[in-house]
Amino acid sequence: MFRKVLVANRGEIAVRIIRTCREMGIATVGLYQMPDRASLHVRLADEVALLNTAAGFLDQDLILNLAQEKRADAIHAGYGFLAERDDFIARCEQVGIQFIGPPAQVVAQARQKTEVLGRAEAAGFPTLPRSTCVYDATDLDLIRFEADRLGYPVVIKSCRGGRGRGERLVWSEDRLESAVRRSQSEAQIVYGDRRVYLEKALLPAHQIGVQVIGDAQGNLIHLGEREGSVLSGNQKIVEEAPSACLSKAQREQILQAALELAGLFELQNAATVEFLVNMEGQFYFTEIKPRIQIEHSLTEMLARLDLVREQIRLACGEPLGYTQQDIQLTGWAMQCRLSAEDPWKQFMPSPGFLHKIRLPGGPDVRLDTYLTSGCEIPGEYDPLIAKLVVWGRDRQACRMRLQRALEEIQFSGVPTNLPLIRRIVEEADFARGKYATDLLPNAAGDESVDEGFMRNLAAVAALTYMRQSQTFHPVMPERLLSGWHRDSRRLPS
Repeated sequence: MFRKVLVANRGEIAVRIIRTCREMGIATVGLYQMPDRASLHVRLADEVALLNTAAGFLDQDLILNLAQEKRADAIHAGYGFLAERDDFIARCEQVGIQFIGPPAQVVAQARQKTEVLGRAEAAGFPTLPRSTCVYDATDLDLIRFEADRLGYPVVIKSCRGGRGRGERLVWSEDRLESAVRRSQSEAQIVYGDRRVYLEKALLPAHQIGVQVIGDAQGNLIHLGEREGSVLSGNQKIVEEAPSACLSKAQREQILQAALELAGLFELQNAATVEFLVNMEGQFYFTEIKPRIQIEHSLTEMLARLDLVREQIRLACGEPLGYTQQDIQLTGWAMQCRLSAEDPWKQFMPSPGFLHKIRLPGGPDVRLDTYLTSGCEIPGEYDPLIAKLVVWGRDRQACRMRLQRALEEIQFSGVPTNLPLIRRIVEEADFARGKYATDLLPNAAGDESVDEGFMRNLAAVAALTYMRQSQTFHPVMPERLLSGWHRDSRRLPS
């Protein structure tokens, strides 16, 4: 087992990794930049090191040097940053530091999105129509031709990132050029590769991810599926497990396909096999994410497994130690991503200080966050500040618990997406479990509010105005102006 792990990440995922390491008796080294100096992961780590570099968590040389200086024998990169950089993983292996996650060769092949789709299609798995090659910044004419062939709407995707960063939905040709340039610029910043490909858009649809874990001996199991069809931009903001859209037969087909795909690409450690499902129930393989995901906590609630602990065990070379039949997924789980951004101002990030925080509690309620008293929300990173996860015996019980927990949360100081999350969970289609990627309400649209609420709000505003504008003028009573009280105390002359 490892003696010391360097956590090459920040925020809630760094806190998550450090807590598991502490439970396993493993020392940790936390990394931080100055905006994060009051973050919880800095306070929980056994040792910390300042990333005094403009590249921050992407500075491979500095992070490897710090790992060697601190005598760490393993690195966990969480998600984002260096988690899917096969060149960094290979460098870790070269210097004798174990990377906690899939090996470099697995990550390298999974990052080649179009090649992965081609291999899956050749093996008989359904995929969506897509372009036959990838495009650089000078290939705009070829992109126009391919978009016309596929038919609008189309999705522009990074050849490295798949869904998420670098993805743009294009409805018509007049918006194609600007979307391509934005997608390529973002892909270059995030993945270091501006090449993109086109895919026929499937709208509406369900986004399904199957969690798989595997050991170095070739044993693979799945831990059920998760649905992340409530999207803000390309980011999942409300997710649940299991999926409410799948029948028993569809679920069995997708889970079996995920295991076969994981075997095809020889997946190890923790990874997610992702699919899109249309409204008729037909599924299409889309990509493999060879890392732990933000929504891994949903799987943990159902399987009662610590996935970070499993990652560490598997990275040490230990076998799984259990079979598919040993896994029992019970109940229902839902997760919300709480972010410091304003839904009513085009989701503009809102960094700053949270003056007041009230966190939820109760049975089967979990909040993963890096916030502490006096903690600043930096503007340099993703605006995610917390993940709220709840469990219930069935979907309705789970949703009601989530709704109650959301009512308890209070963030004061900066705008957050909490009001929007509350609206989504109360949506009739979400409550019925009959929703897809078109669920998210238009945050700038209908803002109908209960009449009683508006009346109470007007009364509060009026009272506040009166208190702020009222001026007090001290007045001396008339009986004290005659001076009789002073005369009665005057000494005789």
